[in-house]
This record gives sequence, C-alpha cells and structure tokens, in this order.
Amino acid sequence: MSDQYRSALVTGASSGIGWEFARELAARGADVTVVARRTERLEQLAAELSGVKVEVITADLSTDDGIAAVEQRLAADPVELLVNNAGIATAGPFAEQPRDAEAGEVVVNVVALHRLTHAAIAAMVRAGRGGVINVASLAGDQPLRGFATYSATKAFVIQFSEALHAEVKRSGVHVTVLKPGYVWTEMNPDGPDPKSLAGRFWLRPEVVARHALDAVAAGKLHSVPGPHYRFASAAVNALPDQLVRALSSRFQAG
Repeated sequence: MSDQYRSALVTGASSGIGWEFARELAARGADVTVVARRTERLEQLAAELSGVKVEVITADLSTDDGIAAVEQRLAADPVELLVNNAGIATAGPFAEQPRDAEAGEVVVNVVALHRLTHAAIAAMVRAGRGGVINVASLAGDQPLRGFATYSATKAFVIQFSEALHAEVKRSGVHVTVLKPGYVWTEMNPDGPDPKSLAGRFWLRPEVVARHALDAVAAGKLHSVPGPHYRFASAAVNALPDQLVRALSSRFQAG
C-alpha cells in the first residue's frame, strides 16, 4: 500500500532536514504548513515553494504557548501528514549542563512531539487515512555518555512510534520513525571534511527527507537512510543490552 499525502505540517522547518521535508512535500504536490521559531527563515522557505499552498506558523515548541498554537492549528484544519522534526541536542556531561537547557530539550524532543501527535492522529484515524513521521536518531538505540538526555529522548520517540504504529496501522494511518545517523545540518556545524573518509559516511538532509517520506507512504515502521546506518542499527538492536551498554560506555562526548 502506498499513500501520497495532500497536506502536511512540518515542525523544525527553518533549516536542515525539516527544510528538505517541506521542499520534497511541495515537489510531491502537498500543501505545507511550516513551523519553527525563525519567521524570516520560514518566509524564505515559503517563497521557494511553488504550485502549492504554504502556511507559516512561528512557534517556539519549548514553550506551552508554542505547542498550544500548533495544536490549535491541527484541530482547526487537520492535515494528512504530520512530520515531528523539531529537535534539540545538548552534548557534554549531564552534571555540567544547565538545568533549563536540559529540560527544554525534553520538552521539544518529547513533550511537543507527544502533544502534536495526539492533536493530529485522532482525525487521521476517523478519516481512515494519514501519516506521522517522528524524527528520532540512531542515538536512541543506545545509552550514550555525553548525550544522556538526547539519547533518552530519542529512545522515547522510537518506543512511542513503534507502539503507535501497531495501534493504528489497521485504520489506514501510517506511523514511521526516522532514525538518521550523522547528517549535514546546522546541528552539526563542525562535521568532517565531506571529502574525507569520515565525511563520506554523513548524509545530505534531502536524502534523509526523501527516504522518510517514501517509508511513510509505503506504511513502513522504520526509516534508516544509508546502508551503513541500517547495518549499524540492526547490529545494535541484535546485540544483548549489557554488551551495548558496555560498548557505549567507552565513548565520551563533549
């Protein structure tokens, strides 16, 4: 079964993977609502998208008001596809991180995603059609030193998406969890030289967006772009938890 969606809402659309989600959706003929904090960047994106309707919503998803504004939009005019792409990554020993930054990461990565999914999915189930892409990370498959909060929030996204997929798949609604590895985005400004050996393992955001959109249209649960990352994900999930924890503990970020 394959679905092409006629309307979509994308969070975190002002750069990176979210920007490319919006571009690819417009290219596929979907009307797009783009959400982020930076109005100027969203308007720039909207000006690039032709042939479809584009709505700009400025909202900070680390705040209750920002989340509520998007919930209200979804209630007033349901969309066929929700892309929960907005995310924050902090790095370094947890004990040394500012409390508010860590708490804000949980709100954006978990609370906003959870609330917006709830706001959108009931209408999809009633219509017997729709899709949700929740952006997680390969980091959610393992406990990473130096990324304690980030990997924990992405683990929530994976488990939540997998359970929701099982709940709604018979209703005609597709839930896909995207688990990218390293991607060239503003979240990774200090990435390796693209021509280096390490740089060749990184992915372009447009490749990641296309892979996830193809996956949700086909009703697939997981989207892991790149054969090397699919191998890594399969390997981590096949290993005993104790061994994964032992291996992960050898690496320290920050």
